Amino acid sequence: AVVVGAGLLLAAWRWLRRPARRGRGRGGSMRGKTVIITGANSGLGRAAAAELLRMRARVIMGCRDRARAERAAREIRAEVGERADDGGELVVRELDLASLRSVRAFCHRVLQEESRLDVLINNAGVFQCPYMKTEDGFEMQFGVNHLGHFLLTNLLLGLLKNSAPSRIVVVSSKLYKYGEINFEDLNSEISYNKSFCYSRSKLANILFARELARRLEGTGVTVNSLHPGIVRTNLGRHVNIPLLARPLFNFVSWAFFKTPLEGAQTSIYLASSPDVEGVTGKYFGDCKEEELLPKAMDDLVARKLWDISEVMVGLLK
Repeated sequence: AVVVGAGLLLAAWRWLRRPARRGRGRGGSMRGKTVIITGANSGLGRAAAAELLRMRARVIMGCRDRARAERAAREIRAEVGERADDGGELVVRELDLASLRSVRAFCHRVLQEESRLDVLINNAGVFQCPYMKTEDGFEMQFGVNHLGHFLLTNLLLGLLKNSAPSRIVVVSSKLYKYGEINFEDLNSEISYNKSFCYSRSKLANILFARELARRLEGTGVTVNSLHPGIVRTNLGRHVNIPLLARPLFNFVSWAFFKTPLEGAQTSIYLASSPDVEGVTGKYFGDCKEEELLPKAMDDLVARKLWDISEVMVGLLK
């Protein structure tokens, strides 16, 4: 009886809280605006793509697995409806952030085909994977979560500036608190801890957004970072949960973790809400500005990370 009662209370709690979260991140109409979302075939990115399409944006899904992305796009169209004549359109483009060659090819196509870019949402991520390297030899989490998006954003800056006022949204994580930027071992050649390296990549996201916001002052392009909270997505596929513990984990995640739509609300808010027009260089959670630890506001570290990242991705030699 206690278990059943607790389950009913949790179900009621989730039912009561979901509408508030679902509506909080909504902005105005996005008709006439073009949005790029990385990793939009599942999880947070898919939820954001569906909501922004619902708001009549032209949404470009930048995804590594084209087949999965096309399937997700068909499902989203069926859920939301797609009316190009009314502004809403969903486009799939191949983008592998673990390959600088793929990032360059994606950006080249965007610059050829798109006359404007109003919002770039750097959403895709890798979480606590075993030690592996990207196509270009970077540790996977740092390479995908930071360097891939660093190059992507820089190559699209001209289009974003020409489309101003425009926005860049960087999805980070509260786990940045456990990361450090070790310039002596950015590629984890000396040591590798999958949890620490994820946190470091998320700290790098925030420092990147902060430095980029500084560099873009006066251009009409805003840059903000966010944490989505703990969300039930496939991001944790590399986390091993003992077989006997999975039922409990599944119950806990259902009861306490956000759904992808709930987790995507802050991304949607920063991409579309008039409330944050002109706001830049800030960090958000649950659609509200939040304070950062001092290490995430260290401008000297942010500038040094920027300079090194430029060399690593080949923007400078």
